[in-house]
Amino acid sequence: MSTIISITAIASISPLGADSKIIWENYLNHNHCFTEHILDDKKTFVAKLDTDSEDVVADLRVSDIKYKSLDKSVLYAMAASRQAMQNAGWTQNDVFGINIGSSRGATDLFEKHYRDYLETGKAHTLASPTTTLGNISSWVSHDLQSSGPEISHSITCSTALHAVLNGVAWLSAGMADKFMVGGSEAPLTDFTIAQMRALKIYSNSNEDYPNRALDLDKKQNTMILGEGAAVCCLEIGKKANALAYIEGIGYATEILEHNISISAEASCFQKSMKMALQNTDLSEVDVIVMHAPGTIKGDLTEYKAIEKIFGESLPLLTTNKWKIGHTFGASGILSMELAIMMMQHNRFIGVPFAEVQIQTKSIKKVLINAVGFGGNAVSILLSL
Repeated sequence: MSTIISITAIASISPLGADSKIIWENYLNHNHCFTEHILDDKKTFVAKLDTDSEDVVADLRVSDIKYKSLDKSVLYAMAASRQAMQNAGWTQNDVFGINIGSSRGATDLFEKHYRDYLETGKAHTLASPTTTLGNISSWVSHDLQSSGPEISHSITCSTALHAVLNGVAWLSAGMADKFMVGGSEAPLTDFTIAQMRALKIYSNSNEDYPNRALDLDKKQNTMILGEGAAVCCLEIGKKANALAYIEGIGYATEILEHNISISAEASCFQKSMKMALQNTDLSEVDVIVMHAPGTIKGDLTEYKAIEKIFGESLPLLTTNKWKIGHTFGASGILSMELAIMMMQHNRFIGVPFAEVQIQTKSIKKVLINAVGFGGNAVSILLSL
């Protein structure tokens, strides 16, 4: 990339918490964030917000009468955006764009309104405006009183990293100086879990780590859903307060044989990683934060794609889905948060049940991958 893009803030709200110090402390331990959930008399697992984060959302909901009817996915985005704006030192006088997406949008609220409609034959007045996907960025824009462009979109599980691509494009084109990008997801509903079960990818594992992301020898799919939101603040140029820089971006779309398929060696990931790394010596990449959702094919095909690109000299490999589950559209930006934290603290966070990997040098460049249904892969290279 010829244009320098600084990441001047990143903030999140997830099962790990909403404070960066607490989030890092939670990454240092080997405990996952899953709790039991009963569906159709069967035990399963989900990753809910921690108690402190739930309190943040509850306070936000009652802070303005207009927020009372908003979906949790919108409130999560608003909570993370407020913190990111503060961390970046932005004010209401700053002109900045907003692009926050979601894979499923107002999942909980949409299902509630539809259920009420089936029971009563009537739709609530706010059913449409509060479940329209575009209300995520528009409500964040309202809450922050921003005056720049605001965009919402859905590109399944690579949604958040596509928001990063959009932000980089706006900045590189000279159409904006600052952009807030991210993703938000609140998918912990019985119907959504049932859909994942119907695909036969939801975890039935009773092991200590029920999501076996990056266990390439697992015999069953082990994906578990989590909820949360994360956003980062992008600025054009090299800023003194930059946490990291976006050094490369890549994207590609798989030629699909099935609605949810991905090729045996994930050609979409190979293409997106090659694009992101086209100006980088592969030996400089210290860590890859993989998408690795915990499914047999999802994990293995991405690993094979990485092998195709890097050969036998693989960087350190990790993922956070064994810990916080798959947050769909928010997952890519939560992976970026982990990447930035590892660079800041110069400490590799591995997967506790995977093969031990030894950090032998400082972490200065990290590649982040994300892909979703439809084979929409994105790779982002960050550097200090």
